[in-house]
Amino acid sequence: MIHRRALLAALAAAPAAACATLPGASRPLRVASFNIWHDRDDWPARLPLIVETLRAADSDVIGLQEVLEDAATGLPNQADTIAAALGGYEVRFMSTDAEGAPRRYGNAILSRLPILETAARKLEPLDDWRTALRVRVGFDGRPVDVVNTHFHHTAEGAAIRARQAADLLGWIGEGGPPLIVMGDFNAPLEDPGLAGLAASPRFVSALPAGAAPTTLNTHEGHAARVIDHVFVERDAFDVVSAHVTGTQDVDGVWPSDHYAVEAVVRLKSRAPERP
Repeated sequence: MIHRRALLAALAAAPAAACATLPGASRPLRVASFNIWHDRDDWPARLPLIVETLRAADSDVIGLQEVLEDAATGLPNQADTIAAALGGYEVRFMSTDAEGAPRRYGNAILSRLPILETAARKLEPLDDWRTALRVRVGFDGRPVDVVNTHFHHTAEGAAIRARQAADLLGWIGEGGPPLIVMGDFNAPLEDPGLAGLAASPRFVSALPAGAAPTTLNTHEGHAARVIDHVFVERDAFDVVSAHVTGTQDVDGVWPSDHYAVEAVVRLKSRAPERP
């Protein structure tokens, strides 16, 4: 257990990972995925820890899962709250709950890059209440697509995850700008339900198998499993680095029951748009 003042001072002082741009190469693109555990386990105490974790990551685009807004409890949209605390980010939010409903739960993307387009989809099977959210951002003079999602959660649900992956990939299609797909997939890379992403020649995991012991917070009662992933198109990106963060408590308070996954990637010098 670490004390709040010491951790926040360390986070504020920690420099962003250095990624020098080579002549003729794209500057690095920084992304992060974080399941924020909606309003569980003292949200007001956890909020500043989530903000500091993401501030230290210094990501251009952030995917958040388990985002809640609830008029009955006076809870504003959590993604809006986080973006306001970070400063400089636009927010897009997607829920299977209807626009204007008093309680909405879903996924969000925060971007400090200009958002050129936004699209969203309710994933099959619809009775699992899962969504995918895509933004097209302007990066280094080029469009890049970033998708954030959250798949089915049960251990025996690989067939449901496979259906969600197929629906997501069919929706995305084969054409368009370079693509990143990230989120809480509720399964490790070897899960059959993730084969369409993890075993596809099209994608590579920024955090390969064995690179981290867990993305689930074992201090919150979870078994150690890596279920949060960042997939990038291998023909479009080089992975510079990736790691798990948000792994420290402050006075016994943890940012979430998940850890965040940060990735730094670079567009290949002639990364093709998908035909």
